[in-house]
Amino acid sequence: MKVRLGDIIEFRTGKGFAYALYTHRHPRYGALLRVFDQLFPTRPVDLQSLLGHPVRFATFFPLQAATDKGIVGIVKNVPVPDHLKVFPLFRAGAVDPGTKKVSRWWLWDGEQEWQVGDLTPDQRKLPIRGVLNDTLLIKRIEEEWRPEDDPR
Repeated sequence: MKVRLGDIIEFRTGKGFAYALYTHRHPRYGALLRVFDQLFPTRPVDLQSLLGHPVRFATFFPLQAATDKGIVGIVKNVPVPDHLKVFPLFRAGAVDPGTKKVSRWWLWDGEQEWQVGDLTPDQRKLPIRGVLNDTLLIKRIEEEWRPEDDPR
Protein backbone atom coordinates (compact mmCIF):
# COMPACT_ATOMS: atom_id res chain seq x y z
CA MET A 1 0.00 0.00 0.00
CA LYS A 2 1.36 3.40 -0.95
CA VAL A 3 1.50 5.84 1.96
CA ARG A 4 -0.39 9.12 1.64
CA LEU A 5 -0.40 12.38 3.54
CA GLY A 6 -3.02 12.14 6.26
CA ASP A 7 -2.34 8.48 7.03
CA ILE A 8 -2.73 7.58 10.69
CA ILE A 9 0.10 5.19 11.53
CA GLU A 10 -0.19 2.54 14.24
CA PHE A 11 2.83 1.34 16.23
CA ARG A 12 2.68 -1.66 18.54
CA THR A 13 4.83 -1.02 21.59
CA GLY A 14 5.50 -2.91 24.79
CA LYS A 15 3.18 -0.44 26.53
CA GLY A 16 0.27 -0.47 24.09
CA PHE A 17 -0.66 1.07 20.77
CA ALA A 18 0.81 4.41 19.72
CA TYR A 19 -0.28 6.57 16.81
CA ALA A 20 1.24 9.18 14.53
CA LEU A 21 0.00 11.26 11.62
CA TYR A 22 1.93 11.55 8.35
CA THR A 23 1.75 15.30 7.63
CA HIS A 24 4.54 16.20 5.19
CA ARG A 25 7.02 14.68 2.77
CA HIS A 26 10.45 16.32 2.62
CA PRO A 27 12.63 15.64 -0.45
CA ARG A 28 15.71 14.88 1.64
CA TYR A 29 14.36 13.45 4.91
CA GLY A 30 11.20 11.70 3.74
CA ALA A 31 8.02 11.22 5.74
CA LEU A 32 7.37 13.60 8.63
CA LEU A 33 5.35 12.04 11.43
CA ARG A 34 3.64 13.79 14.32
CA VAL A 35 3.62 11.28 17.18
CA PHE A 36 0.63 11.64 19.47
CA ASP A 37 1.02 11.89 23.23
CA GLN A 38 -1.00 8.90 24.40
CA LEU A 39 -0.70 5.11 24.45
CA PHE A 40 -3.77 2.89 24.23
CA PRO A 41 -4.30 -0.69 25.46
CA THR A 42 -6.30 -1.44 22.29
CA ARG A 43 -6.98 0.36 19.03
CA PRO A 44 -9.39 3.26 19.66
CA VAL A 45 -12.78 2.87 18.02
CA ASP A 46 -12.79 6.54 16.98
CA LEU A 47 -9.44 7.01 15.24
CA GLN A 48 -10.46 10.51 14.16
CA SER A 49 -10.40 11.54 17.83
CA LEU A 50 -6.62 11.02 17.84
CA LEU A 51 -6.31 14.33 16.00
CA GLY A 52 -7.41 16.13 19.15
CA HIS A 53 -4.56 14.66 21.21
CA PRO A 54 -1.39 16.68 21.76
CA VAL A 55 1.68 15.84 19.70
CA ARG A 56 4.59 14.57 21.83
CA PHE A 57 7.20 15.02 19.09
CA ALA A 58 7.75 15.19 15.34
CA THR A 59 10.32 13.16 13.45
CA PHE A 60 11.22 11.88 10.04
CA PHE A 61 10.71 8.16 9.51
CA PRO A 62 11.15 5.69 6.60
CA LEU A 63 7.39 5.20 6.47
CA GLN A 64 6.97 3.49 3.11
CA ALA A 65 9.68 0.91 3.88
CA ALA A 66 8.24 0.25 7.36
CA THR A 67 4.76 -0.15 5.92
CA ASP A 68 5.97 -2.47 3.15
CA LYS A 69 7.70 -4.69 5.75
CA GLY A 70 4.67 -4.76 8.07
CA ILE A 71 6.54 -2.96 10.87
CA VAL A 72 3.80 -0.33 11.14
CA GLY A 73 0.25 -0.22 9.90
CA ILE A 74 -1.88 2.41 8.26
CA VAL A 75 -5.22 2.40 10.05
CA LYS A 76 -7.02 5.36 8.46
CA ASN A 77 -6.49 8.32 6.17
CA VAL A 78 -7.80 11.71 7.30
CA PRO A 79 -7.44 15.30 6.19
CA VAL A 80 -4.41 16.85 7.91
CA PRO A 81 -5.82 19.28 10.50
CA ASP A 82 -5.01 22.95 9.98
CA HIS A 83 -2.81 23.13 13.09
CA LEU A 84 -0.57 20.37 11.67
CA LYS A 85 -0.37 21.68 8.09
CA VAL A 86 2.43 24.09 8.99
CA PHE A 87 5.87 22.52 8.63
CA PRO A 88 7.45 22.53 12.11
CA LEU A 89 10.62 24.35 13.01
CA PHE A 90 13.44 21.92 13.87
CA ARG A 91 16.72 22.24 15.71
CA ALA A 92 19.96 20.60 14.59
CA GLY A 93 23.59 20.52 15.64
CA ALA A 94 26.72 18.43 15.44
CA VAL A 95 27.57 16.51 18.61
CA ASP A 96 31.15 16.99 19.80
CA PRO A 97 32.58 13.46 20.26
CA GLY A 98 34.59 14.55 23.31
CA THR A 99 31.84 16.28 25.27
CA LYS A 100 28.82 14.51 23.74
CA LYS A 101 27.19 17.95 23.62
CA VAL A 102 26.19 20.33 20.84
CA SER A 103 27.99 23.65 21.17
CA ARG A 104 26.25 25.45 18.29
CA TRP A 105 22.65 24.84 17.43
CA TRP A 106 20.90 25.66 14.18
CA LEU A 107 17.20 26.12 13.47
CA TRP A 108 15.69 24.77 10.25
CA ASP A 109 12.28 25.46 8.71
CA GLY A 110 12.39 22.73 6.05
CA GLU A 111 14.13 24.96 3.53
CA GLN A 112 16.58 27.27 5.26
CA GLU A 113 18.67 27.03 8.41
CA TRP A 114 20.32 29.62 10.60
CA GLN A 115 22.68 29.44 13.54
CA VAL A 116 21.39 30.37 17.00
CA GLY A 117 24.20 29.11 19.27
CA ASP A 118 22.75 28.11 22.64
CA LEU A 119 19.09 27.18 22.81
CA THR A 120 16.46 28.99 24.82
CA PRO A 121 14.14 26.85 26.96
CA ASP A 122 11.43 27.17 24.28
CA GLN A 123 13.86 26.17 21.51
CA ARG A 124 14.79 23.02 23.49
CA LYS A 125 11.18 21.89 22.92
CA LEU A 126 11.62 21.99 19.14
CA PRO A 127 11.90 18.65 17.36
CA ILE A 128 15.41 17.46 16.55
CA ARG A 129 16.07 17.10 12.84
CA GLY A 130 16.83 13.52 11.90
CA VAL A 131 15.41 10.25 10.66
CA LEU A 132 14.53 7.64 13.30
CA ASN A 133 14.29 3.93 12.66
CA ASP A 134 11.39 1.94 14.12
CA THR A 135 13.41 0.61 17.08
CA LEU A 136 14.43 4.06 18.34
CA LEU A 137 11.03 5.57 17.58
CA ILE A 138 9.23 2.89 19.61
CA LYS A 139 11.78 3.23 22.43
CA ARG A 140 11.14 6.97 22.59
CA ILE A 141 7.40 6.41 22.64
CA GLU A 142 7.65 3.84 25.43
CA GLU A 143 9.93 6.11 27.48
CA GLU A 144 7.57 9.08 26.97
CA TRP A 145 10.55 10.97 25.51
CA ARG A 146 10.26 14.61 24.50
CA PRO A 147 12.79 16.76 22.60
CA GLU A 148 13.51 18.81 25.72
CA ASP A 149 14.62 15.56 27.43
CA ASP A 150 17.56 15.23 25.03
CA PRO A 151 20.78 15.79 27.03
CA ARG A 152 22.76 17.27 24.16
